[in-house]
Amino acid sequence: MSIALRHHYRPRGVASSLFDCRAPEVLLSGPAGTGKSRACLEKLHLMALLNPGMRGLIVRKTAVSLSSSGLVTFREHVAKESLAAGDVAYYGGSAQEAKSYRYTNGSVIVIGGMDKATKIMSSEYDVVYVQEAIELTEDDWEAITTRLRNGKVSFQQLIADTNPSVPTHWLKVRCDRGDTVMLDCRHEDNPVLFDDDGQLTPVGRDYIGKLDKLTDVRHARLRKGLWVAAEGLIYEDFDPALHLLDRFPIPEQWTRWWTVDFGYTNPFVLQCWAEDPDGRLYLYRELYMSRRTVDQHAADILKAVTKDGSWSEPRPRAIICDHDAEGRAVLERELGMSTVAANKKVAEGIQAVQARLRPAGDGKPRLFILRDSVMRRDADLVEAKKPTCTAEEIVGYVWDSTPGKPPKETPVKENDHGMDALRYLVADRDLGARPRLRFL
Repeated sequence: MSIALRHHYRPRGVASSLFDCRAPEVLLSGPAGTGKSRACLEKLHLMALLNPGMRGLIVRKTAVSLSSSGLVTFREHVAKESLAAGDVAYYGGSAQEAKSYRYTNGSVIVIGGMDKATKIMSSEYDVVYVQEAIELTEDDWEAITTRLRNGKVSFQQLIADTNPSVPTHWLKVRCDRGDTVMLDCRHEDNPVLFDDDGQLTPVGRDYIGKLDKLTDVRHARLRKGLWVAAEGLIYEDFDPALHLLDRFPIPEQWTRWWTVDFGYTNPFVLQCWAEDPDGRLYLYRELYMSRRTVDQHAADILKAVTKDGSWSEPRPRAIICDHDAEGRAVLERELGMSTVAANKKVAEGIQAVQARLRPAGDGKPRLFILRDSVMRRDADLVEAKKPTCTAEEIVGYVWDSTPGKPPKETPVKENDHGMDALRYLVADRDLGARPRLRFL
């Protein structure tokens, strides 16, 4: 008599989003211990069970590192019941074939490393899982995408996981360009660490306690899940999983604000914000471009907010600008609207932004950025590996630690153009009256 075996796994949070995602390339990015690898392996296994004849691949930079990590999870947690029931069998490989897991329905999941790519890259696949994708080169990644053409599943997909690295890493840039979908994982997604009520489990209390003892960039990456390059992060409470939102229709009655930081060699930044009835701010459109004149930027923004000569969204209540008299004069002339000078108190403005990023009494912060807000990416900035929008600046915005300067008082004046524009709005809303400066 056969024995029915049950496998228990319930994806939560971003892990659940992975199962619904059909994008050609998807990356789970997040701190250590969020369950990223488990989610990827569970999806791969489920696809093999549901799609007879499917071909999958589990790959890492080196075969040795794969056998000592992801395959243990697959064997002992993901496919344990299927292996015990005989629905899946391990094949140790040969001179002609790579190692694999073979399913009784004809599906196969091949195992290999990019250091010995000949066997694995000679086949075609429906889905590929790359573990610790940060280890690969972009050439490795693109070579893998060329093998996704087996056609046994209704969609072909490359899924991957990684801990964050520097914000200029090719993986992060690929996601920022829109070539790859990034899903930001959190520790709360892992049921081993947090229960269904969002409370730490005994295991979670011990594990999170260890992560909380990490310092600076290690804490930012492995506890907060941020792509940061340097120590001394200013906006330590910024959490992509919390502050970055999917795009949604913004109600017409929400107040609109625009902020501007002028630049030519450095980027010109114009941010469009919406304020909800509770005073929360949402960045929903951004012009972030270098080497263009103010009149060109004005034409671009007018094109975005008008249709057939009429406004397609509410006009901004104020356009809050950097103190560049010439730039403001041109902008006013081209937009046909007045501007106001920003409150440029740096320390007070930063403190006000920090306060908005922290969750309020209802558990929600008071400042958000909608994904894909930038109107188009500046190719020169991409080539120079510089930020191309405010969301990319914020994770590299650090305190100036030059000897002789007071600690945590002055930010580094580099790649901070979106940070300035953001601060102008928060200072305007939260620090009282605007300064008595006005362009006429």
